[in-house]
Amino acid sequence: MNTHLRRAAVTVAAVSMAAGLAACGSAKEAGGDGGGKKDTKGPLTIGLLLPENQTARYERFDKPLIEKKVRELAGQDTEILYENAKQDPSVQQQQVDTLITKKVDVLILDAVDAKSIAASVKKADSKGIPVVAYDRLAEGPIKAYTSVDNERVGRIQGESLLKELGANAAKGQIVMMNGSITDPNAKMYKDGAHSVLDGKVKIGREYDTKEWKPENANENMKGAISSLGKDQIVGVYSANDGMAGGIITALKSAGFTKLPPVTGQDAELSAVQRILNGEQFMSVYKPYQPEADAAAEMAVALARGKSLDGIAKTTVDSATTKKVPAIIVTPFALTKADIGKYVGQEGFFTKDEICTAKFAAACEKAGLK
Repeated sequence: MNTHLRRAAVTVAAVSMAAGLAACGSAKEAGGDGGGKKDTKGPLTIGLLLPENQTARYERFDKPLIEKKVRELAGQDTEILYENAKQDPSVQQQQVDTLITKKVDVLILDAVDAKSIAASVKKADSKGIPVVAYDRLAEGPIKAYTSVDNERVGRIQGESLLKELGANAAKGQIVMMNGSITDPNAKMYKDGAHSVLDGKVKIGREYDTKEWKPENANENMKGAISSLGKDQIVGVYSANDGMAGGIITALKSAGFTKLPPVTGQDAELSAVQRILNGEQFMSVYKPYQPEADAAAEMAVALARGKSLDGIAKTTVDSATTKKVPAIIVTPFALTKADIGKYVGQEGFFTKDEICTAKFAAACEKAGLK
């Protein structure tokens, strides 16, 4: 396994207090015993709720990786009930209700809307069903949490953009395309990016993009180009790859002869190909396997009524719940020079997937063929 991935698999770091989370002691102090079956044997029923399917990562990586690890830990006869909310918080609330009715032993939940899901988390908790917050810190009485270091993601994006801009940072303005305000991670990415960018480059326009949708980012970018003038835009901070695609389409439509550097996140296949092709400057690679493994391990332990001591080594605070046992994974910058390090690794794409006929020349130039 790649050295970075091995390191990421065991990395546990406190999330910055500036992001609204605080490292607050050990999982033991937080009370890692979250209910569950109180039974160390027997088959389990585990609910898995993911937020949307526009971002390729959830169906391609998160779901199969979590399912694989759960069955490794709890047995192949473990029943995993999976639902995708398709970016609709009310649908996700109904899905939680359904899984409560089906008496699952534990829920792994990636919230569409961290605030609105709190009542559903409370309802599950009242029925003795512990909830593991996955990737996004849901509110309510969650029993465990795993994600990447989200402020670090924003810092990586900001640092990469500034480095690429160099002297051009003083010659124009950037546009900031943040994520959805319903996603607590979006604020952390934004805070991390601002901590790097503020005072170093002029931010001409900044948007919070509804539902993270590429088409909304596209419309926002059109407005920014119209307002600022294309000659004034030297770079674009995009919080994720899907929005980067919408932004790049807007830039091309506006007649940019040379695209300004555009950031991203998630290392989606289309983004990796755009990076190879020189259209997108960078993304952020978040190792999905260690995050998925952490969620599975904590979920199975909680379902068995076991403590999380020895699994989660730190805690975080949400807006409603203090000292939640947590595992935080380290993300990495992904530029054209980095792609070769990750090709074929668990949680990344194969050479054949990346290097289709359309991108064969770019792959060969980058040493992938």
